[in-house]
Amino acid sequence: MSKKTKKVQKDVIESAGKIWLAGLGALSVAEEEGGKLFKTLVKKGEGFEKRGKKRLEKVQNTVEEKIETAAGKADSAFGKIARGFDAKVADTLNKLGVPSRMEIRKLTRRVEQLTKTVDSLNKKPAAKAASKAQGTKKATARTRAPKTA
Repeated sequence: MSKKTKKVQKDVIESAGKIWLAGLGALSVAEEEGGKLFKTLVKKGEGFEKRGKKRLEKVQNTVEEKIETAAGKADSAFGKIARGFDAKVADTLNKLGVPSRMEIRKLTRRVEQLTKTVDSLNKKPAAKAASKAQGTKKATARTRAPKTA
C-alpha cells in the first residue's frame, strides 16, 4: 500500500472517531440541556396559556355583549311589530263592529248597576203590598167584631 492510501485510511479513521465523539458529546449535551430546555418550554407554555386565556375571556366578553345588544334590538323590533299588529287587528275588529275590551267592561258595569236598580225597585212594591195586605186584614178583623147588645 502506498503512503497516500495509508494516509487517507488514517484520516478516515480519525474523522470517524471525531464524528463518533461529536455524537457522544451531542448526546451528553442533549441530556444535560434537555432538562433545562424542558423546564424552559414548560414556563413558556404556561405564559402562553395565561395570555391565551385572557384573550379568550376578552373575546367571550365581547361576543356576550354583542349577543345581548342584538337580543335587545331583536326584542325592541319584535315589540314594535307586535304593537303594530295589535293595532291593525283592533282597527279591523272595530271596523267590523266588534266591541273592544273596554267597551265590554263599561257595558258589564252598566248592566250590573241596572240589575241592582231593578232588584231594589222589585223589592219595594212587594214590601208595600205586604204591608197593605196586613193593614187590610186588621181592618177586616175590626169590622167583623161581634156586636154587643
